[in-house]
Amino acid sequence: MQYKTVIISCFLLLFSHLMSAQTVVNPDTVVNPEIDYMEPKEYQIADIQVEGAESYDDFVLIGFSGLQVGQKIVIPGDDITNAVKKFWEQSMFSDVKIELTKVAGDKAWLTIYLQLRPKVSEIIYNGLKKAEIEDIEKRIGILKEKQITPNMSDRASKSIKKYLDEKGFSNADIKVYQKDDPAKPGFVKVEIDVDKKLKTRVHKIYITGNDNLNALEINKAMKKTNDNNIINIFRTKKYVKDLYEKDKIAAIEKYNEFGYRDAYIVSDSIVPFDDKSVDVYMKFSEGNKYYFRDIKWIGNTIYPYETLNQFLTIKKGDVYNLRLLNKRLQEDEDAVAKLYSNKGYLFFNIQPVEVAIENDSIDFEIHMVEGKPATINEVKITGNTRVYENVVRRELRTVPGALYSQDDIMRTLRELAQMGHFDPEKLSKDMMEGGLKPNPENGTVDLTYHLETKSSDQVEFSAGWGAAGIVGSLGLKFSNFAIQNIFKPETYRIVPQGEGQTFSINARTNGNYYSSFSLSFLEPWLGGKRPNSLSVSLYYTATSGMSDRYLNAYSNMYSNMYSGYGYGSGYGYGSGYGYGSGYGNTSYETEVDKNKYFRTLGASIGYGKRLSWPDDFFTFYGELSFQRYMINNWYQQETNVTNGVFNNVGLNLTIGRNSIDNPIFTRKGSNFSLGLQITPPYSKFNGKDYSSSSMTDAERYKFLEYHKWKFSAKTFTPLMNIVKTPVLMARAEFAYVGHFNKNARTPFGTYMFGGDGMSGYSGYANEYVSMRGYETGALTPYEYGLNSSGEKVAVAQRAYLYNKFTMELRVPISLEQSANIWALGFVEAGNSFNKISDYNPFNLKRSAGVGVRIYLPMFGIMGIDWGYGFDPQVNESKAHGSQIHFVIGQEL
Repeated sequence: MQYKTVIISCFLLLFSHLMSAQTVVNPDTVVNPEIDYMEPKEYQIADIQVEGAESYDDFVLIGFSGLQVGQKIVIPGDDITNAVKKFWEQSMFSDVKIELTKVAGDKAWLTIYLQLRPKVSEIIYNGLKKAEIEDIEKRIGILKEKQITPNMSDRASKSIKKYLDEKGFSNADIKVYQKDDPAKPGFVKVEIDVDKKLKTRVHKIYITGNDNLNALEINKAMKKTNDNNIINIFRTKKYVKDLYEKDKIAAIEKYNEFGYRDAYIVSDSIVPFDDKSVDVYMKFSEGNKYYFRDIKWIGNTIYPYETLNQFLTIKKGDVYNLRLLNKRLQEDEDAVAKLYSNKGYLFFNIQPVEVAIENDSIDFEIHMVEGKPATINEVKITGNTRVYENVVRRELRTVPGALYSQDDIMRTLRELAQMGHFDPEKLSKDMMEGGLKPNPENGTVDLTYHLETKSSDQVEFSAGWGAAGIVGSLGLKFSNFAIQNIFKPETYRIVPQGEGQTFSINARTNGNYYSSFSLSFLEPWLGGKRPNSLSVSLYYTATSGMSDRYLNAYSNMYSNMYSGYGYGSGYGYGSGYGYGSGYGNTSYETEVDKNKYFRTLGASIGYGKRLSWPDDFFTFYGELSFQRYMINNWYQQETNVTNGVFNNVGLNLTIGRNSIDNPIFTRKGSNFSLGLQITPPYSKFNGKDYSSSSMTDAERYKFLEYHKWKFSAKTFTPLMNIVKTPVLMARAEFAYVGHFNKNARTPFGTYMFGGDGMSGYSGYANEYVSMRGYETGALTPYEYGLNSSGEKVAVAQRAYLYNKFTMELRVPISLEQSANIWALGFVEAGNSFNKISDYNPFNLKRSAGVGVRIYLPMFGIMGIDWGYGFDPQVNESKAHGSQIHFVIGQEL
């Protein structure tokens, strides 16, 4: 035991001696030394400590400084200064210090003192509306749970000020405060107080010095700064400084368009008129009016100057207009630059240069660098998750190895939009934003078509009320059908998909009275190599009549209400004006007469072809169709025939030209078509005497004969050069059903004119033509015949020809993929006639109104219109007046 005690005592004595020896060896150790700024010294860093910023690891913070143990630095010197700067650059700290805490010889011990900036626990807005707060939150850059800096507060204040200036609140006062959050140490509440004050408006604009350009022209140019003049009734009256500055530039550009090249604003001022409006004073110096003189082309080798002058359309002596010159050189659809870009000259450059000014004339040289033609290197397709890639690629006009062409790209975008599988609103935008990658070094260009897939399949499930009760409808349309995959279950999404074919099935019924079934199929690329289409359809409809007891009861009620008025405005089931439901809405089921029916069985097969002449917007379509009408004890006033089986074998030939840019909300382009549907002229070769009074209807119309012509034209004109431009749509239609024998004039395939164009479930082989502002079919003339007493009586309401003209202004509201919505205003004029001898192109029924449309990918187009008919309907003596129309799928 004593032995162990002696050993421990010796060990402690030795350790004490060593420690004292160490102290003696390092006599220069100094804690918290004073730094001599006049004599910097070099040290080696022995250790680095960090105090503060506990939420970060020390090694991370030391890494920010750029300092490390073992590094030699000069104190004082740039190393410490740069380390401090690096911390400030992080914008995370409100205080940064690096101190020398100890030195021993050439060794230095450093301590980094940091204080983190506070984080935001809550943002409080005062003086703003909810919608304004939502807009501002996206701009200011202050976020909850994130740090805030003084710069962020200043930036937020400026962003809010700019936002309110844009809204017309130019006198707004904004203050941003920070308050410690007692519930969360290290956090602050940010309070934003806004006093918007009154919105600043323009009271009056005073313009002087404008001797040659009137105030109206200047006012039109200044689109965002307008006073209370009557011509500005639909324009903003807010005063926004930034917009006013742009409007000043626009006013000078307007002067330039009229030849006043040297025009400028001598002075302008904004003077308060009262506490909510200002007066604007502008003084112009117009200068002299200039004209184009000589225009020379420099650098052109592909096209001669005669051709370039022809496309430029600016001649010697024309008023100087630099904006027009630039448009004709580069911007217009038929600009000079497009000549080159459509021939592969992607790297083409053109620049107008003023070379001489003499008196009032200006000479120009158009400097051109044509470059070499660019070829397409690679064509990529992204975003397609709906159809097979070969289905998309067959629509492309741009292929690897071909010369670049701007027209080919635009035509490709149109064809992709027409497919209906991709959002048409994104196609052009995405192509311009990253879809085009030129490679000047090797003279090639890479193209990428960024597609955004949308579903174009549609489902219809509806119930409605007709003259004979509730009608249920179920319809399915699959626009990406693939009949080739019918035996490949892995391709099924309800039905086999992927080839871009269209398959539709529809059924409608209300039980005993009415039922309808239809089936159709369309292959747009028959064989897969050429855009030749094949279509097939089958359909069957059956309508039963009502009992005599029901009709007599209704007739008595109708006669009591409208004594001497005849059939009134119509008498067809289901179209809203027929044997009404007043007899007893729950009893029609027991009043159906199975011995009265009108049944139709039909089938068609068609072939379409895209033509290359006169241009490849032209198409040809031929269809062979067959309808069989089976009628028993039917109402003569409906079809002019009551019994029999009637056959309609026709050939339909249509040539058309369609250049519209978007099948949903069309902005530009046109659609023309001329169609002929014709049957064999049976009466010319069957040897029957059709003038014989003994011939029954069943014999006379066993095989229907006619020739049916229809011309339709639509044009779309954008009114502004923006995506959401208002569009003016103009349409004209003319249709005529002719005959080979006046005694065999077909009672089927004629027209019912007026209303919304929906036949309900009682078309009876007639075509319903819309004319808003009037009831369905109510502008259709009567056809007269002789009764058994030889008196002239109305036999049926039927038109064999019509013409119609429409002008419609469409204003887009939303053009999102989920829904396209637009408002419209329209004026229409048209009329229908029973015989061509009655036709008078100036005898027109007129209407006007407004409406709205919504396109939902799942359901198609729906809408509602209000129209006012300025003229009387058939059997009316005064203007028809107001009428509401519902739109479900059809075009009005």
